[in-house]
Amino acid sequence: MPTLHPFTAFVHENWPVWLLSLVLIIAAVIDGWKLKVPNWITFPLVLGGWAYSGAYFGWEGLGWSLLGTLVGLMLLLPAYAIGGMGAGDVKLLAGVGAWVWGTTTLFAFCVSAVVGGAIAVVMILWKGDWYHHTFQFWTIVNEILEVRDPNQLSSIAAERKSRMLLLPYGIPIAIGSISYFIWAGMLP
Repeated sequence: MPTLHPFTAFVHENWPVWLLSLVLIIAAVIDGWKLKVPNWITFPLVLGGWAYSGAYFGWEGLGWSLLGTLVGLMLLLPAYAIGGMGAGDVKLLAGVGAWVWGTTTLFAFCVSAVVGGAIAVVMILWKGDWYHHTFQFWTIVNEILEVRDPNQLSSIAAERKSRMLLLPYGIPIAIGSISYFIWAGMLP
């Protein structure tokens, strides 16, 4: 049997992370274009992660995959519940969790949050209305602290949406997750 070049062997061993990264890039492009991560990406991503984990690692792997999915959901569900994020972004991170499980999803989320914050600052600076967006940020923080009812917060967010600078969060999820995969040695 011929031996593989080290890079080829690495790609062969880590194909799930390569596949996940490709799907994340596609989702980020679509989210940037349409401000939506479609279900035809997120549902197969989650189901594929479960199938992969179950097939390669048995019932234990399936359990870790389900837990990773739950971690991905729980990290972004609060922001979705108050109208600060779309459901597609939440399902995208759940799909990450299905493939790379809970701990890696948590770390990828942390990097994604930093990337998202940096992109938001750049977007605000580019737009040139720092005062307006700073005021809007503190208004939202104040509403969260005072209102505390997710349904009411979601209604307030829906009313404000047309006046807001929107960040397609699939982009920070993709950049943050892939950056973490590279840093962790999961991708070269």
